[in-house]
Amino acid sequence: MELNLRNPLVFFDLETTGTNVVSDRIVEISYLKVYPNGKEECKTRRINPEMPIPAEATAIHGISDDDVKDCPTFREIAKSLATHIEGCDLAGYNSNRFDIPLLVEEFLRVDVDVDFHNRKFVDVQTIFHKKEQRTLSAAFKFYCNKNLEDAHSAEADTKATYEVLKAQLDRYEDLKNDIEYLSDFSSFSNNVDFSGRIIYNEKKEEVINFGKHKGRLVAEVLKSDPGYYGWIMQGDFSLHTKKVLTNIRLRGLTGK
Repeated sequence: MELNLRNPLVFFDLETTGTNVVSDRIVEISYLKVYPNGKEECKTRRINPEMPIPAEATAIHGISDDDVKDCPTFREIAKSLATHIEGCDLAGYNSNRFDIPLLVEEFLRVDVDVDFHNRKFVDVQTIFHKKEQRTLSAAFKFYCNKNLEDAHSAEADTKATYEVLKAQLDRYEDLKNDIEYLSDFSSFSNNVDFSGRIIYNEKKEEVINFGKHKGRLVAEVLKSDPGYYGWIMQGDFSLHTKKVLTNIRLRGLTGK
């Protein structure tokens, strides 16, 4: 089944130095841009993470320090990448929990502020887990009856994810061929920030989702505990979490 698209949909996958959204970096990004008219564009770029790639990461994706030493940094490709995904919805495999938060962090580190909140996110892994409970390689075999060659290659994983989503739409009659529906279906939380430190309650108010203030309104915490904002800003939290908290704080100060 071909996808029913209102906006271009970018399937993407990252290979990284590790799994910590705050401290790890991208070493390879591959994306497949699918247009509403069916046109497809695929691009893969290796990136110098400006930090050593741990041996355990290289063992997974096969990318070493020597492989990326002459590659551009994320700062050097950020504006071009932002332009390529502008106005697009995004899709991936485990992308809501990892790839999107890490990509947002990379953009924020180099002061390229991409507004992701107006996008739809389709996480093919979430659809798969709700329906079948498997890994990407198993999903590819299950839905497409193919073996996933070059697993943990960003390009192979990206293309496999695209094929899996189309096969899921063919298999499940209750899945609507609509990106907004698929985005809602594959959403795993009501996060305000991508790390889930701040979430919306049933009234769509921002509340703290961890630590001693868990369950309390962010606006109330910022008023009753003046040092909390500074603790977050100086702590080991994602840049996006800090940005969200700053926006809430400014909103409280300005009344807007």
